This record gives sequence, structure tokens and C-alpha cells, in this order.
Amino acid sequence: MSELKINTANVTVTNGELEIAAYVALPAIEQGKFPGVIVIQEIFGVNSHIREVTERIAKEGYIAIAPAIYQRQAPDLQLGYTPEDIKIGRQYKEQTTAAELLSDIQATINYLKTLPSLKTTTGFGCIGFCFGGHVAYLAATLPDIIATASFYGAGIATMTPGGGDPTIARTADIKGTLYGFFGTQDASIPPEQVEQIETELQKHNIPHQIFRYEADHGFFCDHRSNYNATAAAAAWIEVKQLFEQKLST
Repeated sequence: MSELKINTANVTVTNGELEIAAYVALPAIEQGKFPGVIVIQEIFGVNSHIREVTERIAKEGYIAIAPAIYQRQAPDLQLGYTPEDIKIGRQYKEQTTAAELLSDIQATINYLKTLPSLKTTTGFGCIGFCFGGHVAYLAATLPDIIATASFYGAGIATMTPGGGDPTIARTADIKGTLYGFFGTQDASIPPEQVEQIETELQKHNIPHQIFRYEADHGFFCDHRSNYNATAAAAAWIEVKQLFEQKLST
């Protein structure tokens, strides 16, 4: 299928008294109906890379939305990839909690449900990168999420945002299919942790695939020095297949 022309917009998602900034991209087809996909940022905010990913997903025939998961900590945050940016992004990550992140993602899903162009006969997809890959694993436990692509989410096996049992302990609550994407050269996610995740998914009979590439952390992001074009292209094929199989039928 050729890429679709898209429209984009900055919107506001309401979660109680909190107003969450979000970036939306959707096919520019009148009276069309499309499945929804939540795009979860890295520690760097809804920056140009995340907006590009959101647009890329929309061009495949989805309504894609990237909520600012640091809205409470740093509204309008958009960082680059310098050592100082990494330090700042990690500081805000430490201020998040799993409960608030899940609440904000559910509010984003609820926002999509109000759109007339949403295809409501399916569930939703979710894709996240870096810290967003970890958050995507959390989000996979929400009843509305039926297809999750989690890219190099560090700490899934060892911690959860805000403290408590590590996120891997929630694996049994995952409702749909989960694809995990990891780099074998990623020092922040040792191979044994990837194996733990895979074992836990198998233990609880969660439909899944774990993909390992000879690549470093952040290999999908062409704004980073760790970008690996070969791994990124291979992973994108798997993401498209996942969303097509689970969301477009």
C-alpha cells in the first residue's frame, strides 16, 4: 500500500484537571475510518523524532497520537540527544509514576474515541521508544490495547516508574499481542533481562515476539548517533505487520 497523505495537529487531551498536550497525525481522507495508535515518547519529550514517527504511522492508515507523558513535570518539553539533554530527560523520568502514566494514556485513548474518523470495531495499538518502550509495556495491560510495539525499554525487569514491583510483574495482565525490540549491544538492557521478559511472556501465554538486533540503544532513531538503518528497517517491517494483523482486520 502506498503511503497516504496526512493531516497533523496539536491537540489537548483532558485527564481530570490535567490538560495534556498531544500531537496527532491522521490520513487526509474524508469519511474514512482508521484504527488508533498511541505513540509514547523517549525521555526527550514529543520532539521532532517522535512527531516524525507519529506521521509515519499515520501514512500507513492509522490515527496516531503522541501525548506528552511529561506534562506534569515539564510541559512542552522537547530535547535533543546531547549528554545534557539525556541528563535532563532522566531527571523528569524519575518523577513519573506508573499510575499517572497509565491514567494519561487511558485519557489519550478516550480522546481518540471521540474522533469521528476512528475505527471503533478494533482495539488500539501502542508503540514506545526508550523510556516510552517501558511505558508501552505498562500500557499493554490496559484493556483497550491489543497490539504493542516496545522498543528498547530499559528497566522493565528491574523497576517500575514511581517504585514498587518491577513492571515485568504485570505481564500476566497484558491483554493483547506484544512485540519487543532490543539491541544486543545495548548496555542499558543486558541480555539476561531480555531473556527474563521473554520467559515471563511465555509463562503467561501472552502472544508475543522478541526481536534482537546487532545494534545499540536508540537504534530506531535517525536523530541519534546510535541509529542503525538496517535494524530500524527490519523492525519497521515487523511493526507494520503487527498493526496490520491486529488493528486493520
